[in-house]
Amino acid sequence: MRSAEKSRYWLPLLPLIVLLAFVYWLDQQVKNEIAATANSQRHAPDGIMENFKATTMNQQGRPRFILQAQQSRHYPDHDTTELDAPFLTLLGTEGPPVHCKGIKGNVSSRGEEIVFRGNVVVQREPVALQSAMTLHTEYLRVLPDQDLLTTPQAVTLFDVNNVVHAVGLEMDNKTRILKFLSQVRSEHHAK
Repeated sequence: MRSAEKSRYWLPLLPLIVLLAFVYWLDQQVKNEIAATANSQRHAPDGIMENFKATTMNQQGRPRFILQAQQSRHYPDHDTTELDAPFLTLLGTEGPPVHCKGIKGNVSSRGEEIVFRGNVVVQREPVALQSAMTLHTEYLRVLPDQDLLTTPQAVTLFDVNNVVHAVGLEMDNKTRILKFLSQVRSEHHAK
């Protein structure tokens, strides 16, 4: 067999070899794109703010609540914001101001939920016939638009004459109603 005859047998395979090379190259491009997308969705902040303060207004243009923190980090992969040393002031129209602080916190993507964790302290200012009140817990969920604070964990309440220990709490700042959920123990100290 001469070389011209040999090339005649290989010539029909040449387009197939070129096609296989193209498919391999295309596969590598797709794998690189998937890897780049996976890296862009890793849990890394896309924005960091130091010592920030944000005020949310109500429909009448008055401050509704004020959120502060030493540092906030926004994560695009789950669209939430983590907070260091968060401090929240709820300025309800019906109730007295309520201040919440903790060691760490999270804000949901639309700001409808704020979670405090670690040595959480809630202080309600005095109003009318109600004295000032302080709550201690390790976890607190706040729904600012509803003026609602909840925790499923142990809580201790202090006011002028009382110390209350319980597990679980619902606090409605609009109606000024506290609901202890279980294992309630109370001490009353008359003056």
